[in-house]
Amino acid sequence: MSDYCAAPGLLPFDSALENMLSQITPVTDTLSIPINQSLNYVLAIDITSPLNVPNHDNSAMDGYAFAIESIKKASTLTLVGRSMAGAPFEGECKIGECIRIMTGAKMPVSCDTVEMQENVQVSEDNISFLEDKQCGAHVRKVGEDIKLGQTVLRQGHKLSAVDIGVLASLGISTVKVFRQLKVAIIATGDELKLPGQMLESGDIYETNSFVLCAMLEKLNIEVINFGIIEDDFAAIKEAFIEADSQADAVISSGGVSVGEADFTKMVLDDLGEIGFWKIAMKPGKPFAFGKLPNSIFFGLPGNPVSALVTFHQLALVALTKMQHAVELTRTSLQVKCIHDLKKSPGRMDFQRGVLSVDAQGENVVASTGAQGSGILSSLAKANCYIILPAEQGKVKAGEIVTIQLFDSYIV
Repeated sequence: MSDYCAAPGLLPFDSALENMLSQITPVTDTLSIPINQSLNYVLAIDITSPLNVPNHDNSAMDGYAFAIESIKKASTLTLVGRSMAGAPFEGECKIGECIRIMTGAKMPVSCDTVEMQENVQVSEDNISFLEDKQCGAHVRKVGEDIKLGQTVLRQGHKLSAVDIGVLASLGISTVKVFRQLKVAIIATGDELKLPGQMLESGDIYETNSFVLCAMLEKLNIEVINFGIIEDDFAAIKEAFIEADSQADAVISSGGVSVGEADFTKMVLDDLGEIGFWKIAMKPGKPFAFGKLPNSIFFGLPGNPVSALVTFHQLALVALTKMQHAVELTRTSLQVKCIHDLKKSPGRMDFQRGVLSVDAQGENVVASTGAQGSGILSSLAKANCYIILPAEQGKVKAGEIVTIQLFDSYIV
């Protein structure tokens, strides 16, 4: 593992991400679970359909089923039966006859077309058609949604609520998935207090673990929360040893800077290897990545915006790979910025913005305001990042910038 800690300057963001992902090994352990417990698990096998969906031709409307040849010969047909969902018509529908049919009901073998009930006149058993029809109108064909043998979902796909419905429609009751990751969370800092506790002079409330736990829950990761650890080398080392013994990855916040009380880097040097710990990104320069004896380590800055942005842009991407899931894709757009943005060349900047549509119907983005690394409300107000390249200087109002929409993990 290269030691970027000793290298002059800062590691470019893209290089840091590539370096980190090259050292991530996905989990391989699998389990079979009921589909109603599979939300956000990662598929360990391809899912191929054991049947056609729908498994028979059926009506897309409440109305009347018939053979198209019938209305070529007469505009009035004789009603001879009914086909209901779950109670199909099993008799014969001859030329000149029709069947009352409900939405989802199986099409009688001899029928190929449906007319909705609003477009007919009914007089006892005589059905008059008011409009010409094309063969196959309002009929859902067998296999129209999914065909027998079709690959429906692929290995590495993270199961959504809709996916579970698709599995149910195929009659699949259990599914093979990769096991959950276990991630340990450690917050360091003598000044940190939990919400509900009294603040003394110089204290602040700890927020990072709450945000991280919520985002990890969306990733379907089992969280082991070690709480707040005091700024003490022995205490931090003990917590890291215990976390490393229990988790696939360890995430700390705070203690990766260069202050006299920042012991996390010292502990990592003692227990494992540090890949890098300074990145040319803003916010989040002091982000650390490395390896402990049994786990991967992500060291986030202590400032809440820096911690959240580095987790979202770096650690979350790595954890997705560790889950054996397909690579994350995020939506970027080129839009007009409606006012000036401060920026100095040197680091890639992830400013917080609000995408909206102006009075002319054009997509525009505005800054959420002050962009300090401690201003968590700048993220709460935002719906996107304004991503400014490392070499970019200040932005003038009206210039086109790149934005990245927030995904489901952060909103």
